[in-house]
Amino acid sequence: MSSRTPRVSYLLPCILAALSVLPLSTAVAEEVQVGRYSSVRPVPTQEQINLLSALVTVRFPETVATVGQAVHHLLGPSGYRLAPDSVAEPDRAALLALPLPEPHRSLGPMPLRTALETLAGPAFRLVEDPIHRLVSFERCESSLPDRPSATIDETRSHRWRD
Repeated sequence: MSSRTPRVSYLLPCILAALSVLPLSTAVAEEVQVGRYSSVRPVPTQEQINLLSALVTVRFPETVATVGQAVHHLLGPSGYRLAPDSVAEPDRAALLALPLPEPHRSLGPMPLRTALETLAGPAFRLVEDPIHRLVSFERCESSLPDRPSATIDETRSHRWRD
């Protein structure tokens, strides 16, 4: 029995040491210490995963005079671009040429998606191509002229007259 006592007393600290290392290895995988008293999870933020959900606060300079210039100003640092005119609806050009309303000169803090939707107004909806990181605007069907016999394509080609 005396031959077993040294072994048990030797094995017990080894087992305890091995068990104490296991929680540390899982803690390292879940959190990374970034300061003396703070740590973070090593995963991307929601804003890094979905670029249009990044919070923006902007005060457009006086040189930004149109909705289109404001859209380009917002999209600049986001990684997204405005889709080319060749693939956009004709109504989008009219939207982008509108003067920037004074209440829209200062936006945020709000998600980038919301800021773009605010600039477009309720008559347009934001369309996203996440593969090519492009955005555009389409007219909402509820804002199209009321012509029961017209198809959507005919209505899109309709020009408003004064």
